[in-house]
Amino acid sequence: MTDTRASRSDGSSADGGYDPDPVPTGWVGWIAFASSMMILVGCFQGIQGFVAIFDKGYYHTTENGLVINVDYTAWGWTHLLLGVLLVACGAGVLAGNIIARTVAVIIAGLSIIANLLFVDAYPIWSIMIVTVDILVIYSLTVHGREVKSSRY
Repeated sequence: MTDTRASRSDGSSADGGYDPDPVPTGWVGWIAFASSMMILVGCFQGIQGFVAIFDKGYYHTTENGLVINVDYTAWGWTHLLLGVLLVACGAGVLAGNIIARTVAVIIAGLSIIANLLFVDAYPIWSIMIVTVDILVIYSLTVHGREVKSSRY
């Protein structure tokens, strides 16, 4: 007969049982890349925010052509806040902080939503940021806990 119980080891045996701290794999490099991209995208979001605040004629459409009819100053502060939060979370993820990793996934999701709502103003830029945010979320949710146990 086959034993259907989940086998969990207390870590003292060498049978390869359950280990709460996974052995770092090559994905740790991807997480470092993801945190670096979060810092970079945060800077890009900040630039996008400053442009929206100070140069309202820069974008392809007026405020009425956006999904949410809000002036560019409000969009600028939104992007600027997201940028600051992404930079802070990127630094926290690089340090291996689990709270920063959790908040980073949430902030990257909010960045995706904000850029999808802003896509009519600057389509290529918004789609590039959405793509990078998706890669960041994937890297952090699949192998994020490996950073804590690794050394760069």
